[in-house]
Order: sequence, then C-alpha cells, then structure tokens
Amino acid sequence: MQPVVPIHYFLIVAAALFSIGLAVMITKRNVIAVLIGVELILNAVNLNLVAFSQYDPLHLEGQLFALFVMVVAAAESAVALAIILKVYRHYQTTDLDKINSMKK
Repeated sequence: MQPVVPIHYFLIVAAALFSIGLAVMITKRNVIAVLIGVELILNAVNLNLVAFSQYDPLHLEGQLFALFVMVVAAAESAVALAIILKVYRHYQTTDLDKINSMKK
C-alpha cells in the first residue's frame, strides 16, 4: 500500500504557488513576467483540483477540471503572446508603464 500524503501538504504548496504568482503579477512591470504570474496561479488551481479529487469516489471530476484548466491556460498563453507581439511591434517595449496611449 502506498503512503498517503496529507492534503494540507498540497494546500500549502498551492497557497505558496498562488502567493508567488500574485506577487509577480503585482510587482513586475514586464508583460511576460505578468503572464508567468498568471500561469503560476493557474498551476495552483490545478494542484488544488487534483488534491481535492481524492475525496471524489471516482477520482475523475477534479482531474477533468484540471485538464480543462490546462487547455484554457494554453489558449490564454497563445492569445496573450500574440497580443504581446502586436503591442511590442507598435510600442517597441514590453514595459507596462510605457504602454499608456489607450488611457487617452
């Protein structure tokens, strides 16, 4: 029989991932770094979904939701990178503070 890891270990790691992702999103001004912060947050969500799926009798719903989140994260990354490339071609920078002509 395999040793069972308590769920609070998974929750601590997921909370750390979420906190790091949120800190990166708030403090960094580079668009790529903000995108990495969003991906860390989505990974924390996936870890929580898989950790709580052990309480499901079939062990499938949490893993299916995690797969769905991965698909959404991949699509979000592709769209975000396309937008970043278009903005970079226009402004010649990825600094969020320097991209401000939409404020006018």
